[in-house]
Amino acid sequence: MVNYNRLKKENAKINEKSLVEIYGWQSDLNKIAIDADRTAKIAKYSSAIIEDIDAQFEKATKLNKTDITFLLFATALQCIRQYIIGTITQRVDDKTAAKNTKGHNVEHSNRVHRLYNPSINEIITNPVPFDAIYGGKDYGLGIGGGFTHRAKTIGHDPLLGWIFGTMNIATSTVTVSEGLQSFHVLTGTASNGTTRDKISKHADTFKILNSCKSKLIDEGVEGKEKIGVSLMKEAIHLKSDMYSTASLPLPIISTISVESARKLANYGLDMGNLVKVGSQAGFAVLINSLIGMIHGLYYDESIYPNKNLYSVKTRKILSYSNLIASASNVIAVAIAAAVGVSSGNPEVVKKSLNYLDIGGIMVTVYRVISDRNFICEVKKEFLEQQWYSIVLGE
Repeated sequence: MVNYNRLKKENAKINEKSLVEIYGWQSDLNKIAIDADRTAKIAKYSSAIIEDIDAQFEKATKLNKTDITFLLFATALQCIRQYIIGTITQRVDDKTAAKNTKGHNVEHSNRVHRLYNPSINEIITNPVPFDAIYGGKDYGLGIGGGFTHRAKTIGHDPLLGWIFGTMNIATSTVTVSEGLQSFHVLTGTASNGTTRDKISKHADTFKILNSCKSKLIDEGVEGKEKIGVSLMKEAIHLKSDMYSTASLPLPIISTISVESARKLANYGLDMGNLVKVGSQAGFAVLINSLIGMIHGLYYDESIYPNKNLYSVKTRKILSYSNLIASASNVIAVAIAAAVGVSSGNPEVVKKSLNYLDIGGIMVTVYRVISDRNFICEVKKEFLEQQWYSIVLGE
């Protein structure tokens, strides 16, 4: 017999559960309706909301008084760097350049040695042999003077000179780029009766190498001293020639083609300018790094919960300071050059152009591009986070 009371109770439970589910569905539908309405309002005013988030970002990354102080200090350091490097890299004549180089001594030609084997005293007191021009016509070398002379003698190569120049000094010889020919340099007498280095006879390049090898391995302390003194003399000579009027050719190029090295030098691409631009860029980066590190010490978590937001301020300081310094440098150089042109004074033009901060300008361009990309990425992340919070109602 059917138990109607039991069925009635079960039916009541089912109805109660169904009502709970219906109420739950109704609550969910209400929430969906509220969210849909809120989303619609957000969509309607999305432009205004994004503008407000953008304003928040600009406010958070705006430079304050402390940041402006860093900006002015960084700009001043960059300007001082431009002036100092421009001053110490001014081109001068060979004698002045040698006189201004630390370690350079007064030299005179007095070579009385056996071939390939000058004494330490001769190495010290005589000029570097690859500076010799006198006698070059007898062998059709065409080494002349100035840049051509330095391009054709391997001892003046900023890279190969450390090897060939040192060996030439240690053996009183000169090696030219054309066919790697070598010649003995002895003391000759000019038409006016003065003594000077003279390219006197052919030498064997292989014997020069073998002689230097023997000095290092077989001749004990004295042989090693000769090579060491020759190496130091080569270093001093390269340094003195670096910012002389003719400077030095770019490494290796003159050994391959003297004409190519000369053309590059005519466009300002010589070793002096290469080192100068490198110094400009290197010290500009150093100043940026120091300012960036010091400014980073002022980071306060209570004010800037996001470290990237504070980094944006640092990037702005560096970009603005580099831009201001580079712009002022270009304007100052342009004005000085214009004065030189109008007064018909080419020396003023040359001196003014020497202050052009090419390396610093290169760093500035890099900073502007890299900092702009960094700031855009941080801003994008900031906008996404804020928008996500607003849409989810968090």
